[in-house]
Amino acid sequence: MTPSFAAAPQSTATIGKSVKVVGKIFAKEDLYVDGDVEGTIETPENKVTVGPNGRVQADISAREAVIIGQVQGNVETSDKVDLRKDAKLVGNITTARISIEDGAVFKGSIDIRKPEVKSTATVTATPAARPAEAPAAASAGSATKS
Repeated sequence: MTPSFAAAPQSTATIGKSVKVVGKIFAKEDLYVDGDVEGTIETPENKVTVGPNGRVQADISAREAVIIGQVQGNVETSDKVDLRKDAKLVGNITTARISIEDGAVFKGSIDIRKPEVKSTATVTATPAARPAEAPAAASAGSATKS
């Protein structure tokens, strides 16, 4: 039983090569697609891997995408897109980093965005919470002076 607990932190949902999914896929874990998917795939905080037998006709939104098989659709990641040598991607890519191996087929456009945008928003939200505490302390001080 110990090996099953060791595998839990790296959980990956798998769509096998004999499986066909039509519709929207939302996952909060890594996703490995080796079958057919039509629709949309959304895993904003995780990785999507399209295996060698994978045939995806869907828009993909993820933290990271590794394409080994075929994808027809737009790919948007917050971190990286990796097109391996046997990959075929027809669609537009929006990402912070990209890697395209020799032999990969790609038709579309690439929009490179800076990954620092999300960390700036997080830093901005933290100081905004602190001033909200300050007026409460000031009104308490005003009540004491009166």
